[in-house]
Amino acid sequence: MEALVLFGSFFVLLLLMVPIGYAIGIATLIAIVVAGDGTIPLLMITQKAVTGVDSFPLMAIPFFMLAGNLMSGGGIAKRLINFFDSFMGLITGGLSMVTTVTCMFFAAISGSAVATTSAVGSFMVPEMRKRGYDDGFSASIAAAAGTIGVIIPPSVPFVIYGVATGTSITDLFKAGIIPGLGMGAALMIACYFLCKKHGFQVSKKGERKLDPRHVWLSFKDAFWAILSPVIILGGIYSGYFTPTEAAVVGVVYSFIVGRFVYRELDNAAAYKALRDTIVVNGSTTFMVGLSSAFAAYLSLAGIPRKLAAAMLSITDNKFILLLLINCFLLVVGCLVDNIPATIILAPILLPVVESLGMSAVTFGIMLTMNLAIGFCTPPYGIDLFVAQKISGVKMGQMLKYMWWFIFALLAVLMLTTFWRPFTMLML
Repeated sequence: MEALVLFGSFFVLLLLMVPIGYAIGIATLIAIVVAGDGTIPLLMITQKAVTGVDSFPLMAIPFFMLAGNLMSGGGIAKRLINFFDSFMGLITGGLSMVTTVTCMFFAAISGSAVATTSAVGSFMVPEMRKRGYDDGFSASIAAAAGTIGVIIPPSVPFVIYGVATGTSITDLFKAGIIPGLGMGAALMIACYFLCKKHGFQVSKKGERKLDPRHVWLSFKDAFWAILSPVIILGGIYSGYFTPTEAAVVGVVYSFIVGRFVYRELDNAAAYKALRDTIVVNGSTTFMVGLSSAFAAYLSLAGIPRKLAAAMLSITDNKFILLLLINCFLLVVGCLVDNIPATIILAPILLPVVESLGMSAVTFGIMLTMNLAIGFCTPPYGIDLFVAQKISGVKMGQMLKYMWWFIFALLAVLMLTTFWRPFTMLML
């Protein structure tokens, strides 16, 4: 009864277009009043909403966001693009591969899919248009590659998952490296075949040749940009920084490089980066707080235990059950933002997958990847809408190509789910 009222009211509110943070809080309130037995006080919502955001690791989120915004405004994304274009942009589909690789590097700075799509797509979509790529294809690869932003560390959803389940955030960051690289490789393979099929050429034969001097000069110009993820991730993996401390180091480094090395981060750009971070982090913190109250009610009502038992009663076949969980998460990713979905679903599903022999770290990668694919699928598809706004194309033009990229990402998801070394090799 509790689960029916809780989830039923939540999805009704979503259908009524109530903002997701409010929908989560109101659904929790309705469940306590309508289905509760009086043992859970209404005060619990306020208490858990406050204590849910009172966490040192969560401080990493606004700092990673700010670092990404500073680097976008400070010219770092542009220099990464120029460097990779100097040697990858010469082949069929090369510029779309440059988009993917740049997203992978920018992901190691921002930890956000939206920031990655916005920063890289704003440069790459117009450039791809100039070189004869279809607008729908250009926008769709920018959106698809942006999903890597939450898999390659540092990752904001990994921080959320680690806090929600007590899993080591550093271990999650290490485990996300190979799946993130796998996503990038799968998207580049899809780019090559799609560009070959549709005749998207970077340049006419013989028009451009590999110029070692140009590669060297673009590398020198991008050196400080390339060094940024090395400093952030190297500090985390070597034990010099915690993820939260690394986020602060990233902010300081981004400001210094953008302001004093590249000299593109003026006062207006710095103010915009700070304002955008405050706005996004405000909505994120609001969702985290009320999602924590939602998850606390689930626990107090014993819903995770009941749902886990129900799922295990469907079948005792490990592979079928994991496929069902993946299908469920893919549907959720189409409808709900990854942050509240992680906080709510992780405590429910973690006991189920652990009973099947999957580690909490692997499940964190699997969960995040499922929800990240939802960034590219309607109706939620936030990366789709960001790329659409940047490119000015219709959604139908993007979906013509997006399905191929989704299939590529699903192949990597299957490796993450069923091949343990894919996530655990770095641990």
